[in-house]
Amino acid sequence: MTLNPALDAITQRITDRSKDLRAKFEARTERYKTTEPRRKKLSCANYAHVVAASTENDKLQAALDTVPNIGVVTAYNDMLSAHQPYHNYPEKILKAARKVGATSQVAGGVPAMCDGVTQGRGGMELSLFSRDVIAMSAAIALSHDAFDAALMLGVCDKIVPGLVIGALSFAHLPVIFVPAGPMSSGLPNPEKARIRTLYARGEVGRDALLAAEMASYHGVGTCTFYGTANSNQMLMEMMGLHVPGSAFIHPHTELREALTAAAVERAAFTAANGKQPACLADVLTVKAFVNGVVGLMATGGSTNHALHLPAMARAAGIILTPEDLNDISRIVPLLARVYPNGSADTNHFHAAGGVGFVMRELLSVGLLHADVQTIWGEGLGDYCREPILQDGKVIWRDLPEASGDEAVLRPITNPFSVEGGLREMKGNLGIAVSKISAVKPEHQFIEAPCAVFDDQDDFLAAFKAGNIPDGDFICVVRFQGPKANGMPELHSLTPSLSSLLDQGRKVALVSDGRMSGASGKVASAIHLTPEAKDGGPISKLRSGDVLRVDCENGTLSFIGNEASFLAREPAVKETEVDGLGRELFAPFRRVVGAADEGGAVFW
Repeated sequence: MTLNPALDAITQRITDRSKDLRAKFEARTERYKTTEPRRKKLSCANYAHVVAASTENDKLQAALDTVPNIGVVTAYNDMLSAHQPYHNYPEKILKAARKVGATSQVAGGVPAMCDGVTQGRGGMELSLFSRDVIAMSAAIALSHDAFDAALMLGVCDKIVPGLVIGALSFAHLPVIFVPAGPMSSGLPNPEKARIRTLYARGEVGRDALLAAEMASYHGVGTCTFYGTANSNQMLMEMMGLHVPGSAFIHPHTELREALTAAAVERAAFTAANGKQPACLADVLTVKAFVNGVVGLMATGGSTNHALHLPAMARAAGIILTPEDLNDISRIVPLLARVYPNGSADTNHFHAAGGVGFVMRELLSVGLLHADVQTIWGEGLGDYCREPILQDGKVIWRDLPEASGDEAVLRPITNPFSVEGGLREMKGNLGIAVSKISAVKPEHQFIEAPCAVFDDQDDFLAAFKAGNIPDGDFICVVRFQGPKANGMPELHSLTPSLSSLLDQGRKVALVSDGRMSGASGKVASAIHLTPEAKDGGPISKLRSGDVLRVDCENGTLSFIGNEASFLAREPAVKETEVDGLGRELFAPFRRVVGAADEGGAVFW
């Protein structure tokens, strides 16, 4: 199928804009390429340190020039349900490596915090910065330069983007991402949302809320709503970094074990001294990132990727902007409805056909770049199929022609919407993004007075006290950007604002903070840049100012005398950001880039 002309034009625009930066990235990659084992460049003393703790047999194997040594970077911890299955992956990987004539070693671990635990707490202010810490930790792990390939073990929110950024400093190596799979389905998502709203209104107690939450998050694996973690897994498939079809296979199943072994075998095969050398730089191209954005829009994925995709792309020498995301969203139909964009969870999505179905449909109308290199080889054909076990071995078969459930997943001829789920918002307040895939059309436009809060806790206190304006209003929560406090997610606002929407009022949120994949049904203009800490227009707003949030046309504006508004003195918030480790990140807050450029500390 011929590539969609608009997608072709956007891709070319990104390529042209990134020409010099990408050339610099590719030159660095070339400097570090070699077909010799990396450890052969080490001195004898250096090499002795590498294998000192290995078995005698592995030491002998590692000494052979033809034996690839695979470095494993793991985000294992047993507090995160999604990462708990990784606890015995190093042993599994080593056994699989030995079977294919390779060796493996855990190169290092990276931190993995849970936004679901820190939500509404001080620790959430470290969340976005944890992505860049993970990138640096991955770089430290691989800096020993003793590995011929790498496997990255990570699933959740900031972990996968951080691992990608870190891996791109070693783009001369083949790098494969190894998922662990989602937890089994628990309490239906609409019921969970209902209990949360009732609790926000004070109509049920904490005991009912806790029971609902425990029934939702109840086992090992990724949380099953379509937030950032599961959007990560979709992206790794779309961008060709997974073994095909491995994103949403459950932990502790034979198929999951076989797919992990397949990743090890592929890493050994494509190692610098393997049978078919490959490298990450050849996989993560402009076309791969465009494919990732297309997948995000087609599935209604997390708004966090409006931050992560530009940051990951920048590490690959590619300049990706909110305008690119917006323009791709305009031409890509929404094919999936997964909570919070619908009632189904990721298990239902996968059973209906999953990522492979989405990719096949998009390819059929030229809305993906088919001519890409993946960790699996040339093109996306195998990613449009599904893995199964046959005689104990994993094989790939064609997916059914029809969706298994059109309430969850639809063909390209009958999408849920002719456009994707993300919108760039522009106006005299700056640049923001809005996730509209879960917002009903009648809720996508609001012009109303605003109520301004300098912290989400201030809004929640006002809500509980009944001090929220009557009628339609726009909630402004500012001083939540990267420089102010690390840009925490503001999920705590969702139940309260949703309850006001359910009362028949028009409500919207404007913030320089984040909302993530759980942004829900309230129109939200988030990631607003310039942020309040930088004296952006949001810092000049006063309660009672009339604002317009128009998601359909992508406008975000102060309504009134603009010159008088912009002449106002900006509000200042000089609170100490400390405790729970936040004081250690003061240098990050000083140097972090703007949200529309990825909110990273590196560039």
